[in-house]
Amino acid sequence: MLARTYRLIKKEDFRKTYANRKSLANPLLVLYHFKKSNQYAPRIGISVSKKIGNAVIRNKVKRRIREAMRSYLPKIKTEYDLIFVARIKIGKASFKEIEKSVEDLLIRAKMIRKMSKT
Repeated sequence: MLARTYRLIKKEDFRKTYANRKSLANPLLVLYHFKKSNQYAPRIGISVSKKIGNAVIRNKVKRRIREAMRSYLPKIKTEYDLIFVARIKIGKASFKEIEKSVEDLLIRAKMIRKMSKT
């Protein structure tokens, strides 16, 4: 489970992020991103359509996306809102494939900041 500070919950925030129209896609996911100026942590929203499957499958997909994101949270630029939209193929994908898909989108969107070595 993502901590509350990392969750994008309000419908208004989802609308702003979608309206920004900055997105990237691969066969499993679409990533929408929106840069905000006054944010202390990245916020992540996940959208899974009923086309993916029943509630059990949709929840499983959401849990897998959240888990894949957890290792990247400290590395993601703090001023962004991100929305991951699941595509139909994700219902049959393994966790490794979802993890690779998330990583691919974050790298392509240049969301991962370089960590300083200490």
